[in-house]
Amino acid sequence: MANPFVHVELATTDADAAKAFYQSLFDWKLQDVEIGPGFTYTMIGVGEGTGGGLMKHPIPGAPSAWLPYVLVEDVGAAAAKAKSLGASVVKDVTEVPNTGSFAIIIDPTGAALGLWQPKAR
Repeated sequence: MANPFVHVELATTDADAAKAFYQSLFDWKLQDVEIGPGFTYTMIGVGEGTGGGLMKHPIPGAPSAWLPYVLVEDVGAAAAKAKSLGASVVKDVTEVPNTGSFAIIIDPTGAALGLWQPKAR
């Protein structure tokens, strides 16, 4: 497995302003998806290349930031390996219903990275 980047996600302090900005800047197709009560996730369709998503930042007071996700075969094993290599696991393996599972790590240099395992089909 080559472990390509498969998704890029923006956690933002102002989802409406971010959507307006990026839709005006690029020819991105945005689609809001209701994930749960009071939680909307906006899928970003870019045409060719890696798409992504946009959401209100889940950590109050944290600045807006982009987070890339890398495809892994086993998200739990990848998170454990990252930890053994000096990373911190800041979001343990979490299932996205009917889609897959992810974890978020901070590498030894302080950079954040998402790990993504799609649901087996």
